[in-house]
Amino acid sequence: MDRRIERPHAKRRTLIVRGVIGLAVVAAAVALWLLMPGANALTVDAAAIRTGEVTRAPFRDFVPLRAEVAPLRTVFVTAISGGQVAEMVASDGAMVVAGTPLARLSNPSLELDVASRSAEIVGQLSAISGQRLSVQSTRQDGARNLADARNALSKARTLLAQKQVLFERGIITRAAIDPVREDVAYQQARVAALDRGTAEAGATLADQSSGIAATARQLRESLAMVRASLSALVLRAPVAGRLTAFTLQPGQTLKAGDPVGQIDSEGQWKLTADVDQFYLGRVRAGLGAAADIDGRSYPMTVIKILPQVTEGRFRIELGFRGAAPAGLNRGQTLDVRLVLGADRPAVVAPSGGWLDAGGTAAFVLDGDKKAVRRAIVTGRRNPDQVEIVSGLAPGERIVTTALGTYTPFQTLLIR
Repeated sequence: MDRRIERPHAKRRTLIVRGVIGLAVVAAAVALWLLMPGANALTVDAAAIRTGEVTRAPFRDFVPLRAEVAPLRTVFVTAISGGQVAEMVASDGAMVVAGTPLARLSNPSLELDVASRSAEIVGQLSAISGQRLSVQSTRQDGARNLADARNALSKARTLLAQKQVLFERGIITRAAIDPVREDVAYQQARVAALDRGTAEAGATLADQSSGIAATARQLRESLAMVRASLSALVLRAPVAGRLTAFTLQPGQTLKAGDPVGQIDSEGQWKLTADVDQFYLGRVRAGLGAAADIDGRSYPMTVIKILPQVTEGRFRIELGFRGAAPAGLNRGQTLDVRLVLGADRPAVVAPSGGWLDAGGTAAFVLDGDKKAVRRAIVTGRRNPDQVEIVSGLAPGERIVTTALGTYTPFQTLLIR
């Protein structure tokens, strides 16, 4: 019996046709699956979701904060000298004025050292006083010798004038007048020599007096410093205000530089608040804010920014623009609205849990029974609104419920 011989190229053509048909069937199946209501979709109850409308409205550019009341200024009190607490004078929480004694310390070794050094300096001051008296005595002796010489010269000149008259009348001889003339010349030379010596000695004595005065001044300053080290055993308030964190106990030992408390400005307050690092680039000194206190709004200003980020937040300080309200207490918490910019029209959507996924996508309602996932771009945010940069238009509605369980799906079927 004859057999039909199949040509090779015909066999290849048959395989290709079968492959194309297979791929077409798979593609059709995938397309059919995607077009089915349950494909890449999740059915949710209408009561389980919340929706909101996208609108064009003024965007209120602010951040709500929880702020804490703190003193506007705090001055720390430290021990200038070491010692043991001997007496408590003030108590924690007391109002003090500058210079008020807070506590007294005891330091026997310091007290003995101060007494010894004080006695040594007092002895040096006594020696300096003796040197000063010696200089004064030398100056007085020079002045007295010069005065005596001038007096002797005056007398010699008077005697010479008298002798000269008698000589001219021939009453006395030249031998009687010559000794007087010699005495006048001697006294003149003596006065001139004493004048020169007094001038030279005066310059030297002036230098000595200046040196003695400078040494005495330094010794007195040293004595004051030595005695001041003893007065440092009394802890005093450096400024006026309320004494806080003052927990010393009698008998407690302190070293120089140990902190013993702080003094807070009374009636002058600031607020401190932690801000999400998302706003770090937008917060600057001078920004306005408002604090809600007992139903009233008090204007405030950012006065300081601490840019160090801790656990995703950084700290700011705010000051009252006017007088701080009465009745504030350290540690009290207040609600504050930090204004980042002026209100401006924008396309906005309601804030909600849907932003927890990053705000890069939203489920947009298509009628009442379906919501389709759409990529969007968001901008500024506040507790009530989020700015829509692109992807949504006014009038559209979106799902504002948290999208955690909806993220894998493209469509929500609402029943």
